[in-house]
Amino acid sequence: MRVFMLGWEFPPFISGGLGTACYGLTKALDQLGVEITFVLPTLVQTSYATHVKLVMPGMKIPQATTRRRTLKNVKFKTIKSPLQPYERPDNYQQRMEESLQRIRAAHGRATPSSRGIHYHGDMYKEVHRYADLAVKLAAEEEFDVVHAHDWMTYPAGIAVARATGKPLVVHVHSTEFDRSGEHVNQMVYDIERMGMHAADKIIAVSFLTRNIIIGRYGVSGSKVEVVYNGVERNGNGNGNGTAARTGISKDEKVVLFLGRITMQKGPDYFLRAAKKVLEKMNNVKFVMVGSGDLMHRAVEMAAELGIGSKVLFTGFLQGADVQKIYKMADLYVMPSVSEPFGIAPLEALDNDVPVIISKQSGVAEVLKHALKVDFWDVDEIANKIIAVLQHPALGVTLRNHGNYEVGKLKWSDSAVKCSQIYEELLVGAETG
Repeated sequence: MRVFMLGWEFPPFISGGLGTACYGLTKALDQLGVEITFVLPTLVQTSYATHVKLVMPGMKIPQATTRRRTLKNVKFKTIKSPLQPYERPDNYQQRMEESLQRIRAAHGRATPSSRGIHYHGDMYKEVHRYADLAVKLAAEEEFDVVHAHDWMTYPAGIAVARATGKPLVVHVHSTEFDRSGEHVNQMVYDIERMGMHAADKIIAVSFLTRNIIIGRYGVSGSKVEVVYNGVERNGNGNGNGTAARTGISKDEKVVLFLGRITMQKGPDYFLRAAKKVLEKMNNVKFVMVGSGDLMHRAVEMAAELGIGSKVLFTGFLQGADVQKIYKMADLYVMPSVSEPFGIAPLEALDNDVPVIISKQSGVAEVLKHALKVDFWDVDEIANKIIAVLQHPALGVTLRNHGNYEVGKLKWSDSAVKCSQIYEELLVGAETG
């Protein structure tokens, strides 16, 4: 089985759960012997990791350099494009101008196009330029199925599938309704809907997401398969107190928020709940890890609530720094307004950190021993935080049972389901 996969990001350069999911799934498919050509947008040619070599279109290099020991059946190709994960059309132009300024400052007055990088102030045009380049890359490859991750790659997936006659799978990690609530961007919605209707099969990361796809995008349920995400087991255990606890005293409990600081993730509900907790418990610090368009507003809100000294903002972290944060935490809270899945709670449990998650999340479908709340119910969030912090036995129970459940969520199972979907499409194409 050979797959032409279109994604946004790949470790170690990630900005959210999509990169983590792409890596986990790709690694597991590789172990099944599935051959993958993984296409990524990038501004510069770079080595992503010791086991990955990124290849620009037209480059002729030995096959051995594109297939390293860790991922034996995967090779990576890049398209020079400024598209980034979690990009929004409304701030795209501003980011392009900032990028231009940085490049000009570093390289004199050289323009991006003279360096092989093309910019469009219009995000819609850039998405379709990316699709045109993906078709050119696909012409150099042999594959059986096209697999596109999230909305920016859907036009590319459609174009490659039409040019080659290969079946198309679109993987929905998030929808515009998750990201924007009822205030959807029409352009993004239209691209998502086009991709879903053009696909031969749709993979949703939860039944929550599947229901949105069917109800909001008018897609037949027969096209939509649910494939849960997995988690990379680290088995680190909670080394609480072993990491540097800057600004946190030894007798203080640590409540963690880890995710993009955007409307979707509910940072304001986290802070409102923190205020109520601190009215009853003083020995608690709330740590917010991540970045996003509501970062400055969250800092201001903490000050307005009078809890600024009790809330620490770390900015975006990855790799070993994330592991250190988990080791510091006594509790992880995910108050997402709409979370298609949610990998971070699984990572927290893998580090022996009990979790509180919103009922409006896909991961709530698979975690039976997590405390669950409505994202908007800050009183209940606060009550559950206090219960875990004041009753160690509750935390132990949540950790033990939750860790057992996480052990059953394997990327290998996700890969098997994806592989079965590929096979069914190929059989259908042959018999049809």
